[in-house]
Amino acid sequence: FKSGVPHIDVAQDHAFFATMYKFASKYKIKTILTGGNYSTECVRNPLEWMYYQSDSIQLKDIYKKHGTGKLKDYPVTNILWHKVYLPYIKGIKLIRPLNYIAYNKDEAMQLLVDKFGYQKYPRKHFESRFTRFYEGFWLPERFGYDTRKVQYSSLILTGQMTREEALDKLKTAPYTKEQINEDFEFISNKLGISTAELWSYFNAPKKTFEDYKSQQNFYNIGATVLKY
Repeated sequence: FKSGVPHIDVAQDHAFFATMYKFASKYKIKTILTGGNYSTECVRNPLEWMYYQSDSIQLKDIYKKHGTGKLKDYPVTNILWHKVYLPYIKGIKLIRPLNYIAYNKDEAMQLLVDKFGYQKYPRKHFESRFTRFYEGFWLPERFGYDTRKVQYSSLILTGQMTREEALDKLKTAPYTKEQINEDFEFISNKLGISTAELWSYFNAPKKTFEDYKSQQNFYNIGATVLKY
Protein backbone atom coordinates (compact mmCIF):
# COMPACT_ATOMS: atom_id res chain seq x y z
CA PHE A 1 0.00 0.00 0.00
CA LYS A 2 2.76 2.46 0.92
CA SER A 3 4.62 1.83 -2.34
CA GLY A 4 1.80 3.36 -4.42
CA VAL A 5 1.88 0.54 -7.01
CA PRO A 6 -1.31 -1.14 -8.28
CA HIS A 7 -0.16 -4.74 -7.68
CA ILE A 8 -0.66 -4.77 -3.91
CA ASP A 9 -1.59 -8.47 -3.96
CA VAL A 10 2.03 -9.41 -4.65
CA ALA A 11 2.81 -9.88 -0.96
CA GLN A 12 0.35 -12.76 -0.60
CA ASP A 13 0.80 -14.31 -4.05
CA HIS A 14 4.60 -14.33 -3.82
CA ALA A 15 4.41 -16.08 -0.44
CA PHE A 16 1.97 -18.68 -1.83
CA PHE A 17 4.23 -19.62 -4.74
CA ALA A 18 7.47 -19.48 -2.74
CA THR A 19 6.02 -21.77 -0.06
CA MET A 20 4.73 -24.23 -2.66
CA TYR A 21 8.07 -24.47 -4.48
CA LYS A 22 10.12 -24.70 -1.28
CA PHE A 23 7.85 -27.46 0.03
CA ALA A 24 8.17 -29.43 -3.22
CA SER A 25 11.95 -29.03 -3.21
CA LYS A 26 12.35 -29.95 0.46
CA TYR A 27 10.23 -33.11 0.28
CA LYS A 28 11.38 -34.15 -3.22
CA ILE A 29 7.92 -33.80 -4.74
CA LYS A 30 8.34 -34.03 -8.51
CA THR A 31 4.88 -32.89 -9.70
CA ILE A 32 2.85 -29.80 -8.83
CA LEU A 33 -0.75 -29.60 -10.07
CA THR A 34 -2.43 -26.21 -10.44
CA GLY A 35 -5.81 -24.93 -11.62
CA GLY A 36 -4.26 -22.41 -13.98
CA ASN A 37 -5.66 -22.74 -17.50
CA TYR A 38 -5.84 -21.13 -20.93
CA SER A 39 -9.61 -21.54 -21.09
CA THR A 40 -10.29 -18.73 -18.59
CA GLU A 41 -6.87 -17.05 -18.43
CA CYS A 42 -5.58 -16.79 -21.99
CA VAL A 43 -5.56 -12.98 -21.80
CA ARG A 44 -3.07 -11.54 -19.32
CA ASN A 45 -3.52 -8.35 -17.34
CA PRO A 46 -1.30 -5.53 -18.65
CA LEU A 47 1.94 -5.18 -16.67
CA GLU A 48 0.87 -1.70 -15.59
CA TRP A 49 -2.13 -3.29 -13.87
CA MET A 50 -0.54 -6.39 -12.36
CA TYR A 51 3.22 -6.80 -12.44
CA TYR A 52 4.86 -10.23 -12.06
CA GLN A 53 4.23 -11.58 -8.56
CA SER A 54 7.42 -13.66 -8.62
CA ASP A 55 9.85 -10.74 -9.03
CA SER A 56 11.82 -10.95 -5.78
CA ILE A 57 14.03 -7.99 -6.73
CA GLN A 58 11.03 -5.67 -6.87
CA LEU A 59 9.46 -7.13 -3.74
CA LYS A 60 12.69 -6.61 -1.75
CA ASP A 61 13.21 -3.09 -3.12
CA ILE A 62 9.68 -2.05 -2.13
CA TYR A 63 10.19 -3.56 1.31
CA LYS A 64 13.56 -1.82 1.68
CA LYS A 65 12.00 1.56 0.89
CA HIS A 66 8.73 1.20 2.82
CA GLY A 67 9.05 -1.70 5.25
CA THR A 68 10.67 -2.00 8.66
CA GLY A 69 13.09 -4.59 9.99
CA LYS A 70 14.19 -7.58 7.92
CA LEU A 71 12.29 -10.24 5.96
CA LYS A 72 13.24 -13.16 8.21
CA ASP A 73 10.35 -15.62 7.98
CA TYR A 74 8.69 -14.36 4.80
CA PRO A 75 9.18 -16.98 2.02
CA VAL A 76 10.92 -15.59 -1.07
CA THR A 77 11.41 -17.15 -4.48
CA ASN A 78 12.98 -15.88 -7.72
CA ILE A 79 12.32 -16.61 -11.36
CA LEU A 80 15.65 -18.37 -12.08
CA TRP A 81 15.17 -20.71 -9.13
CA HIS A 82 11.63 -21.87 -9.87
CA LYS A 83 11.63 -21.49 -13.67
CA VAL A 84 15.10 -22.92 -14.42
CA TYR A 85 16.72 -24.68 -11.45
CA LEU A 86 13.70 -26.58 -10.08
CA PRO A 87 12.28 -27.88 -13.40
CA TYR A 88 15.54 -28.53 -15.29
CA ILE A 89 17.94 -29.44 -12.49
CA LYS A 90 15.69 -30.86 -9.76
CA GLY A 91 13.11 -32.26 -12.19
CA ILE A 92 10.09 -30.63 -10.50
CA LYS A 93 7.32 -30.12 -13.06
CA LEU A 94 4.29 -27.84 -12.81
CA ILE A 95 1.30 -29.29 -14.67
CA ARG A 96 -2.04 -27.64 -15.47
CA PRO A 97 -4.51 -30.54 -15.96
CA LEU A 98 -7.33 -28.25 -17.12
CA ASN A 99 -5.34 -27.45 -20.27
CA TYR A 100 -5.72 -31.09 -21.35
CA ILE A 101 -9.51 -31.17 -21.33
CA ALA A 102 -12.38 -29.16 -22.80
CA TYR A 103 -12.77 -26.97 -19.72
CA ASN A 104 -15.86 -24.79 -19.42
CA LYS A 105 -15.98 -22.63 -16.31
CA ASP A 106 -19.77 -22.46 -15.86
CA GLU A 107 -20.24 -26.18 -16.47
CA ALA A 108 -17.50 -27.02 -13.96
CA MET A 109 -19.03 -24.74 -11.33
CA GLN A 110 -22.49 -26.21 -11.83
CA LEU A 111 -21.09 -29.72 -11.42
CA LEU A 112 -19.54 -28.65 -8.10
CA VAL A 113 -22.85 -27.13 -7.01
CA ASP A 114 -24.88 -30.23 -7.96
CA LYS A 115 -22.50 -32.83 -6.55
CA PHE A 116 -20.91 -31.12 -3.57
CA GLY A 117 -23.13 -28.18 -2.60
CA TYR A 118 -20.49 -25.69 -3.74
CA GLN A 119 -21.40 -22.03 -3.16
CA LYS A 120 -20.62 -19.73 -6.08
CA TYR A 121 -19.11 -16.28 -5.53
CA PRO A 122 -19.96 -13.26 -7.74
CA ARG A 123 -16.80 -13.06 -9.87
CA LYS A 124 -13.25 -14.31 -10.30
CA HIS A 125 -11.06 -13.88 -7.18
CA PHE A 126 -13.97 -12.82 -4.99
CA GLU A 127 -13.51 -15.94 -2.86
CA SER A 128 -11.02 -13.87 -0.84
CA ARG A 129 -12.14 -10.75 0.96
CA PHE A 130 -8.82 -9.05 0.26
CA THR A 131 -8.81 -9.80 -3.48
CA ARG A 132 -12.46 -8.73 -3.65
CA PHE A 133 -11.45 -5.41 -2.13
CA TYR A 134 -8.35 -5.16 -4.31
CA GLU A 135 -9.91 -6.02 -7.68
CA GLY A 136 -13.42 -4.77 -6.99
CA PHE A 137 -12.56 -1.42 -5.44
CA TRP A 138 -8.89 -0.49 -5.13
CA LEU A 139 -7.80 -1.08 -8.73
CA PRO A 140 -10.81 0.46 -10.53
CA GLU A 141 -11.35 3.40 -8.16
CA ARG A 142 -7.73 4.39 -7.54
CA PHE A 143 -6.18 3.48 -10.90
CA GLY A 144 -9.11 3.04 -13.30
CA TYR A 145 -8.24 -0.63 -13.98
CA ASP A 146 -11.19 -3.01 -14.30
CA THR A 147 -9.86 -6.59 -14.33
CA ARG A 148 -13.24 -7.85 -15.50
CA LYS A 149 -12.32 -6.63 -19.00
CA VAL A 150 -9.38 -9.03 -19.07
CA GLN A 151 -11.28 -11.91 -17.48
CA TYR A 152 -14.25 -11.54 -19.82
CA SER A 153 -11.92 -11.25 -22.84
CA SER A 154 -10.58 -14.74 -22.08
CA LEU A 155 -14.12 -16.12 -21.87
CA ILE A 156 -15.10 -14.41 -25.13
CA LEU A 157 -12.08 -15.82 -26.98
CA THR A 158 -12.82 -19.34 -25.73
CA GLY A 159 -16.52 -19.18 -26.59
CA GLN A 160 -17.85 -19.07 -23.02
CA MET A 161 -19.29 -15.57 -23.20
CA THR A 162 -20.42 -13.20 -25.93
CA ARG A 163 -19.07 -9.69 -26.26
CA GLU A 164 -22.56 -8.33 -25.68
CA GLU A 165 -22.88 -10.29 -22.43
CA ALA A 166 -19.53 -8.95 -21.26
CA LEU A 167 -20.45 -5.34 -22.04
CA ASP A 168 -23.73 -5.77 -20.19
CA LYS A 169 -21.95 -7.14 -17.10
CA LEU A 170 -19.48 -4.25 -17.15
CA LYS A 171 -22.37 -1.81 -16.69
CA THR A 172 -22.89 -3.04 -13.12
CA ALA A 173 -20.62 -1.89 -10.30
CA PRO A 174 -18.60 -4.77 -8.82
CA TYR A 175 -18.92 -3.34 -5.31
CA THR A 176 -21.63 -1.71 -3.21
CA LYS A 177 -21.00 1.25 -0.91
CA GLU A 178 -21.87 -0.94 2.05
CA GLN A 179 -19.28 -3.52 1.03
CA ILE A 180 -16.66 -0.82 0.52
CA ASN A 181 -17.16 0.56 4.02
CA GLU A 182 -17.22 -2.92 5.58
CA ASP A 183 -14.10 -4.07 3.78
CA PHE A 184 -12.21 -0.84 4.47
CA GLU A 185 -12.73 -1.50 8.16
CA PHE A 186 -11.97 -5.22 7.79
CA ILE A 187 -8.72 -4.67 5.83
CA SER A 188 -7.63 -1.88 8.18
CA ASN A 189 -8.13 -4.11 11.22
CA LYS A 190 -6.20 -6.95 9.57
CA LEU A 191 -3.29 -4.59 8.83
CA GLY A 192 -3.42 -3.07 12.30
CA ILE A 193 -3.98 0.46 11.00
CA SER A 194 -6.83 2.97 11.05
CA THR A 195 -9.25 3.40 8.15
CA ALA A 196 -7.94 6.98 7.88
CA GLU A 197 -4.44 5.64 7.22
CA LEU A 198 -5.74 3.23 4.61
CA TRP A 199 -7.60 6.09 2.90
CA SER A 200 -4.34 8.09 2.94
CA TYR A 201 -2.71 5.32 0.86
CA PHE A 202 -5.66 5.42 -1.50
CA ASN A 203 -5.10 9.17 -2.04
CA ALA A 204 -1.29 8.99 -2.19
CA PRO A 205 0.70 9.57 -5.43
CA LYS A 206 0.38 6.68 -7.89
CA LYS A 207 3.44 4.62 -8.81
CA THR A 208 4.13 1.75 -11.23
CA PHE A 209 6.50 -1.22 -11.25
CA GLU A 210 8.94 0.97 -13.19
CA ASP A 211 9.46 3.17 -10.11
CA TYR A 212 11.25 0.29 -8.36
CA LYS A 213 14.03 -2.16 -9.15
CA SER A 214 12.91 -5.24 -11.04
CA GLN A 215 13.89 -8.30 -13.07
CA GLN A 216 11.81 -7.27 -16.05
CA ASN A 217 14.67 -8.00 -18.46
CA PHE A 218 14.73 -11.65 -17.32
CA TYR A 219 11.00 -11.93 -17.92
CA ASN A 220 11.34 -10.40 -21.39
CA ILE A 221 14.10 -12.88 -22.31
CA GLY A 222 12.02 -15.78 -20.99
CA ALA A 223 8.97 -14.66 -22.97
CA THR A 224 11.06 -14.45 -26.15
CA VAL A 225 12.49 -17.94 -25.61
CA LEU A 226 9.03 -19.43 -25.00
CA LYS A 227 7.80 -18.05 -28.33
CA TYR A 228 10.20 -20.38 -30.08
